[in-house]
Amino acid sequence: MAKRSTAIEFQKSAKAAFRCCADACCIRVLFLIGGACSISKVVHQLNEDINDREIRLIGENGEQMGIVSSDEALHIAEERGLDLVKISPQAVPPVCKLMNYGKYRFEQSKREKEARKNQHVVEIKEIRMSPGIDVGDFNTKLKNAQKFLADGNRVKVSVRFRGREMAHTEIGRDLLTRFAEQCAEVSTMEKSAKMEGRNMSIFLAPKAGK
Repeated sequence: MAKRSTAIEFQKSAKAAFRCCADACCIRVLFLIGGACSISKVVHQLNEDINDREIRLIGENGEQMGIVSSDEALHIAEERGLDLVKISPQAVPPVCKLMNYGKYRFEQSKREKEARKNQHVVEIKEIRMSPGIDVGDFNTKLKNAQKFLADGNRVKVSVRFRGREMAHTEIGRDLLTRFAEQCAEVSTMEKSAKMEGRNMSIFLAPKAGK
């Protein structure tokens, strides 16, 4: 019965969510996974909530157990210490499976967490310069950009013009061209130099395979 208590608690939380945000097709519930809220998959109908006259029953190992009443299926589930889970409500009759639902949810959450861990979020980093930047600062910003690109992030490189510097935007264009050339080993230019107000910018993207 300890196995089923997890599923019963899950049912209670699912019902509470249903009262707040019912949907004709599916119900979505908030779960706390790894310290952050995420939206779960469709909530299944379980155990005593299954009141169809007849269901097609599948065993815990995938074996076909034929068409039985929901009461008989629930009795079998209780005898085996498992949950009765409706997995195909649209079928005629609906298809239900015997399983440890708490264990199923745990393993599903673990797979989702692992999948998120393997995802790489691409960020856009920004490097800002002035037309009169000195060699030391230029090289420092260059190294930072190369590191960002090596980590798989895109980089926006900007030159800001102040006052009379707007009359000599070609200085900024040359600066950006030199910057892109020195990043060429790890990047490709995604967007060439373009003025945006008082800023001239380029976008660099990580080179494929780097």
